[in-house]
Amino acid sequence: MTPIRQGRNHRAALASVMCVMAVTGTVLTGCAEEDPNEGTNGVGRLPAEKIQAKTRTAAESAGAVRVHGSVVSGGRSYALDMRLKTDGGEGSVTTKGTTFRLLRVGEQLFVMADAEFWSHGADQGGDGKADAAAAAKLGGKFVKVPQGDPSYKKFSGFTDKGVLLDGLLTLHGKLATEGHDEQAGIHTIRISGDKGSGGTLEVSLEGKPYPLRLERAGGAGTLTFSAWGQDFSLREPEKNETVDYGRQLPAS
Repeated sequence: MTPIRQGRNHRAALASVMCVMAVTGTVLTGCAEEDPNEGTNGVGRLPAEKIQAKTRTAAESAGAVRVHGSVVSGGRSYALDMRLKTDGGEGSVTTKGTTFRLLRVGEQLFVMADAEFWSHGADQGGDGKADAAAAAKLGGKFVKVPQGDPSYKKFSGFTDKGVLLDGLLTLHGKLATEGHDEQAGIHTIRISGDKGSGGTLEVSLEGKPYPLRLERAGGAGTLTFSAWGQDFSLREPEKNETVDYGRQLPAS
C-alpha cells in the first residue's frame, strides 16, 4: 500500500481558495475543486451503507490483521494488542491493571500470566497454601485451557478473528459519510452512525477498503486495525513452557 503524502487536504483547500480569487473584480474561470476520491479505490463515492458492507467483506476476506486499542464490555475495560488470522491468534489483554498473554493455535488455547493473576481466583476460597502453590505453578507458564472450562469461550473470543471483528465492526443507527481524513498516512473516508453517537469508522481509500480506526458507540473504546493480510506464524509452546492444569482453571 502506498500512503498518500501528507498535505493532500491542504493542497485541496489552497486550490479552492485560489479558484475564488478575483482579478479586477472577475472570478477566475477554469478552476475546479480537487476531487478527494480521485485516484482512490472509489468507495468514497458510495453511500455509507455500501461502504460499511464493502468494509466488512474486505475484513472477512483478509487472512490476518492486528487489532490494537481499548474495548469496554460488560462494564469492564480491556486494552488489546492482538494479531489474528483464520486459524488462531496471539497477543496481550490488560484489564484492571493485570496483563495476560493469549495464544491459540487451532483449537488449542493457552494463557500466560503471573502468579498474582491466578491467585485472584484462589483468594475466593479453598486451602490457602494449596491455592498459593497452584498459582505459583501456573505463573509465567503457558497454561493450556481445557475446552470444557468456562473461561475457554471468553478467552478464545479475543483470539478469534471472525468473532471479534463481527462484534466490533458494527455502527448503530442511521449511517452517513462524514468526510475525508488520513489514518497513519493513508487516505480514508469516515462513516458514522447517528452522527457519531452510534460509532465512527475510518475506511481506507487505498487498495481494499479495510477498516483502519473505529470509535465504538457509547464511548465503548477505540481500536485501530493494521497489517491487513500480513501473515505471521503461530506455534504451540514447547513442553517446558507449558502447564496442562488438567481440570477447571482458577476463576481468575
